[in-house]
Amino acid sequence: MGSMFRSEEVCLVQLFLQSGSAYNCVSELGELGLVEFRDLNPNVNAFQRKFVGEVRRCEELEKTFAFLEQEINRSLSPPLQGPLPPPCPTPLAPQPRELITIEEESERLARELKEVSRNRDSLRAQLTQLCQYRGVLTRTHSLTASQAPPPVLESQGLFDNRQDVHLSFVAGVVHPWKVPSFERLLWRACRGYIIVDFREMEDRLEHPDTGEMVQWTVFLISYWGDQIGQKVKKICDCFRTQTFAYPESTAEREEILQGLQGRIEDIKSVLSQTEAFLQQLLMRAVALLPQWKVRVQKCKAVQMVLNLCSPSVTDKCLIAEAWCPTAKLPELQSALREGGRKSGSGVDSFYNRLPSSTPPPTLFPLNSFTAGFQNIVDAYGVASYREVNPAVYTIITFPFLFAVMFGDVGHGLLMTLAALWMVLEEKDPKLRNNNNEIWRMMFGGRYLILLMGLFSIYTGAIYNECFSRGLSTFSSAWHVGPMFDKNIWNSSVLAQNQYLSMDPTVAGVFTSPYPFGIDPIWGLSNNKLTFLNSYKMKMSVIIGIIHMTFGVSLSFFNYWHFGQIRSVFFVLIPELFFMISLFGYLVFMVVFKWIAYSPAQSQEAPSILIHFIDMFLFSDNPQNPPLYTGQSVVQKVLVVLAVCSVPILLLGNPTSEYLSFKRRRRQVEEDRRPLVSDDGSINTCQGEVEGAAAEEDGFDAADVFMHQAIHTIEYCLGCISNTASYLRLWALSLAHAQLSEVLWVMVMRLALRWQGYVGSIILFVIFGFFAVLTVSILLIMEGLSAFLHALRLHWVEFQNKFYSGSGYKLSPFSFSSLINASAPI
Repeated sequence: MGSMFRSEEVCLVQLFLQSGSAYNCVSELGELGLVEFRDLNPNVNAFQRKFVGEVRRCEELEKTFAFLEQEINRSLSPPLQGPLPPPCPTPLAPQPRELITIEEESERLARELKEVSRNRDSLRAQLTQLCQYRGVLTRTHSLTASQAPPPVLESQGLFDNRQDVHLSFVAGVVHPWKVPSFERLLWRACRGYIIVDFREMEDRLEHPDTGEMVQWTVFLISYWGDQIGQKVKKICDCFRTQTFAYPESTAEREEILQGLQGRIEDIKSVLSQTEAFLQQLLMRAVALLPQWKVRVQKCKAVQMVLNLCSPSVTDKCLIAEAWCPTAKLPELQSALREGGRKSGSGVDSFYNRLPSSTPPPTLFPLNSFTAGFQNIVDAYGVASYREVNPAVYTIITFPFLFAVMFGDVGHGLLMTLAALWMVLEEKDPKLRNNNNEIWRMMFGGRYLILLMGLFSIYTGAIYNECFSRGLSTFSSAWHVGPMFDKNIWNSSVLAQNQYLSMDPTVAGVFTSPYPFGIDPIWGLSNNKLTFLNSYKMKMSVIIGIIHMTFGVSLSFFNYWHFGQIRSVFFVLIPELFFMISLFGYLVFMVVFKWIAYSPAQSQEAPSILIHFIDMFLFSDNPQNPPLYTGQSVVQKVLVVLAVCSVPILLLGNPTSEYLSFKRRRRQVEEDRRPLVSDDGSINTCQGEVEGAAAEEDGFDAADVFMHQAIHTIEYCLGCISNTASYLRLWALSLAHAQLSEVLWVMVMRLALRWQGYVGSIILFVIFGFFAVLTVSILLIMEGLSAFLHALRLHWVEFQNKFYSGSGYKLSPFSFSSLINASAPI
């Protein structure tokens, strides 16, 4: 928890990697995911680095793997359900010899797959063409058979007196979509001097270009004359039809049909053997490809890291710089030794710690529970190095503030059940590997949603609301009997008044506070909304002021850790005085009024708002009695303290820094030692003069004072605006309760009016409609609205009191993160 409260210590290390063991050392570091390497060659082009050849070699292998995967997705039968499964266990990065073996085997497999796929496609095209030819001869045989000539040629005796006319045929297949336009163009171009017949084939055949199954249309065109024949052939070519030789005699057609049948059977036999061999190759690729891809990805990542290194002067080792958590330095040394052992190097690689002029990156240890809360904070800004991490407190405060706006036992229970299902099934691959962006966001925040649901059940129990209905867990503390016993209510009073008021000052009417939450009797009163508005408004102000004061107090840990002790006295303490003297006192008055005034004294209770206004005006209102003795003096003292804290906040820290700077500069001037005392301007050490000048230029008083003035104005005005901003807790809670009430009254209550079997059916239908509206509006839309408002309260009202968020994450070199990032989405 200590490292979660403040980021882990990270140091800059310099690695000396022996040339023979550099690859294995970096590979071991990639398996552990310890360090983040820095680029020592920022001015060198990516194509001019030392290991660019090895990187290109890995990229060529990745292209080969992409081809193999494409063939698997295209031709494997049965097809894979989703992407290729990752190898288990994950293989290590390959050695140079192993990479050569992978390269040879993958190229051989790709070459065989390419050749077999080409043969398979050629055989399929031939089979489709032969089947089309067979279909043409079969479907048009009845039209040209001698025993059944076409009636048009036979009935009219058109060629009785013409002995030189020769009837010719063009037969083929055309796509069914092209038939209408094909027929129309033939008729118009040939002016009707042709006879065309279209018939559909019985079987569906594969389209040679698209691969889809098409029920081709067979056509037979009868014409005479060479000119018409040329037109017909050009039109067929224009429509990309497949034409075949069409014998005139029946005997020749039957002979060709028999030959086609034999060739088709032969091609089917060869095609089945080719398909079987292709499936063997594909299954081999499925078995080997996942391991190859992971190993080549690791090899490429190692080579790219080696490109970040700088060669030594003797070119016998590589020098690298990396950020590493201080607690992981022993593991770093062990990884370097293991890399040297695997490579058989006689000299071990080692590291040195280096001082750093730049702030180190931020690293927080995360798990599946804390990751969602840390992501909320990181969306605002990554914590600076060793800065207090708000995510620790967000685990509680974020679900709580959400629940204040979303409080309902029923809605919270539904949200809890949904989140609990995701938590219990979090190891299910189908849920973890779902590619839907919205789902991945919800699944990643499943623990956050679970806590939001549990806190919503808690606040809903306090509000005593379950789907806008009250829960009578305990007996009500209000009783109507004493009102009748004391004759305050009687038959005439009941007849004359629509609404009756219960007087808590009458003995026995109000016995004691409700054990937990709000008394359910308020659900029957006509002033329920007035009561809840007053309660929730005061509650929002109290929660907001406590939340902001806690945020201001957390800045103490930052000041103490970074040695800014003067900021504790000149920033933190004035801020706390300003906040507590004004708004803390407002909370005190609210709580004091709740405690000090009983129901019998409620008519005499003063107005807190008027007291708060009079506090700033230094005036007394005779019509508004004081809460306690000496209230006026206390309020004046608090206002004076708040006003006095502003100039301290404005001028204290800059003035202290300026005086400290003057003291350091005076000390530097006293330490100067001129060679000639009379004329120090000539013989004084040049380095000391330049150093003093640089130090003097390093303090910009105007910038420091301006920055502090902006901070002071922002804080003082922010205390007012941020306190008002917390009233959104009241507004969202009221809106959620009213929407629940409207949905119940206008939907569910209608179904409860019916009785009998018809009422059961109507109740079932309307309940379904009620459930859909509840989930879509009250859970999703209202839940998203409450989530965004809680997010704003944490980012603006809470975190800006102590959190700068100007850091950057530590991104260690890790094979697992690289492989997960490259997984198909």
